[in-house]
Amino acid sequence: MSDLPALPVVFRPGRTRVVLLTAGVAILLVISAVAMLLEQLGPGERLSFILTGALVFWVLAQLARVRVIADDSGVTVVNIASTRRLAWAEILQVNLRPGDPWVFLNLSDGTSLPALGIQPGIDKQQAIRDARALRALAEARAISDPETPPEQDQG
Repeated sequence: MSDLPALPVVFRPGRTRVVLLTAGVAILLVISAVAMLLEQLGPGERLSFILTGALVFWVLAQLARVRVIADDSGVTVVNIASTRRLAWAEILQVNLRPGDPWVFLNLSDGTSLPALGIQPGIDKQQAIRDARALRALAEARAISDPETPPEQDQG
């Protein structure tokens, strides 16, 4: 299929990522500036302000790190607190229904895995394009996988 993206490909919510990282930097800078400008604060209190700003930045950076990486052998889903590697054969269906906050992958073990790297939040049309591309890749790989003989122990 010529409309399939070239592998490897990384899907991530670009605009959301920019907003989160920009907000994180701005919050860190504002809280740090306030800590320095408040003359009645001692060094420990100033440090606690700056550490709070750094913690907020870290949380927003964790939210911004989500992505879905597709390569020849499968898909890696990086969510906020977890990373999971999937073989193409494990992905039965890629879903992004109206109202869904992100893509869900229906897996061969009967579970569903959220893939936060494709989310319609700020850029709905890009999320739809990414979901369609991932769906096309999963369908193309699922078709080709049965033709590949399973690895057998030759020894």
